[in-house]
Amino acid sequence: MSPIISSIMISNLALGMVITASSYHWLLAWMGLELNTLAILPILAKHHHPRATEAATKYFIIQATASLIIMFSSAINAWSTGTWDITQLSTYPATTTILLALAMKLGLAPMHLWLPEVMQGTNMSSALIITTWQKLPPLTLLYLTSNQLPFMIMASLAIISVLIGGWSGLNQTQMRKIMAFSSIAHLGWMLVILSLSQKIFILALTIYILMTASIFLILISFSLKTAKDLGQMWSTSPTITTNTMFILMSLGGLPPLIGFLPKWLILKELTINYLTPLATALALLSLLSLMFYIRLTYITSLTLAPSTTNTMIKWRFKPTNPPAFLPLTSTLLLLLPMAPLLPI
Repeated sequence: MSPIISSIMISNLALGMVITASSYHWLLAWMGLELNTLAILPILAKHHHPRATEAATKYFIIQATASLIIMFSSAINAWSTGTWDITQLSTYPATTTILLALAMKLGLAPMHLWLPEVMQGTNMSSALIITTWQKLPPLTLLYLTSNQLPFMIMASLAIISVLIGGWSGLNQTQMRKIMAFSSIAHLGWMLVILSLSQKIFILALTIYILMTASIFLILISFSLKTAKDLGQMWSTSPTITTNTMFILMSLGGLPPLIGFLPKWLILKELTINYLTPLATALALLSLLSLMFYIRLTYITSLTLAPSTTNTMIKWRFKPTNPPAFLPLTSTLLLLLPMAPLLPI
C-alpha cells in the first residue's frame, strides 16, 4: 500500500472516531462507526493472502451487522421518544439491543469469536489498531449512554468476558491470539465499572491502551509472533527483555505495577456499592488471565540463562530503527507512585 493511501486510511480512522465521539445524533454516530470500519478494511486486507482476506471479510460482516442493530435500536427509541439524541436513550428494548450491538463491536464475550481469528489473520500493526483505536468509538457510545443501560446485563457480560478471556488464553501460543483474549478480559473490567464511576473507566481504558500499545510495539520491533520467540529475545536486547517482563506482569495486574491500579480501584468501587459478590467473582476469574501472563513472563526471562553459545541465539537482523517504545514502557513502570494524585 502506497504512503498516500495509507495516510488517507489512517486519517479516515481518526475522522470516524472524532465524528462518533462528538456527535449527539444517532445517525452521525452511525456514520462515524461506518467510516471507521470502512477505513480499516484496506489496512486488514493489504497483504494479498487468504488469511488476510478472510480476516477483513469477517471483520466487515460483524461490524456491519452490529451497526445495523444500532440503527434499528436507535430508530425504535426515536419512534417511542420522538428524539434521536444519544443521551435520551430510554426505551427498554432499545437499551438492551444497543448494549449487545456495542458488545459485538468490541468483541465482548459471548460475541467474541470473531476477534481472535481476525487478529490472527492480520499482521501485528493491524492487530494493534484493532485492540486499541478501534475500541474507542463503541466505548464512546457506551460512555454516553452508560446511565441508561441495564446494569445486570453489563455485569453479566463483564463476568463472562473476564472468564472467557482468561480461560481461552491458557492454551494459546500465538501472541496475537493471546493479546485478543487479553483485550476481552480487560474490556470486561471496564464494562463493569462504567455505570458506577466513569473516571475509573477512563483511567482503566487509558492504562489498557498504553500497556497494549507498548507490548505490541515490542512485538513489532523484534518480529515476535509466538510465545517461543519471547524466550530468545534476550540475545537481541536484554534491557528490552526486562521491560517486556514488567509490562507482561503489569497486564496481569500484579501489585507494584500500574496494571494493578485500575483493578484495585474497580474492586474498591464495587465493594463500596455493596456489590461484593461481583467483585469477588471478578477477582477470582482474573487469576486465569494472570496465569498465562506469568507463563509468558517465565518464557521471556527465566527459561534461558544468558549465554554466548550459537545454539541458543535465534538468528536475525537486529532492529535498525530506534526503540521509540522505551520511553512509553519506562513511563508505565513509574506511574503507580502517582496514584494518590488521581482525583478519584
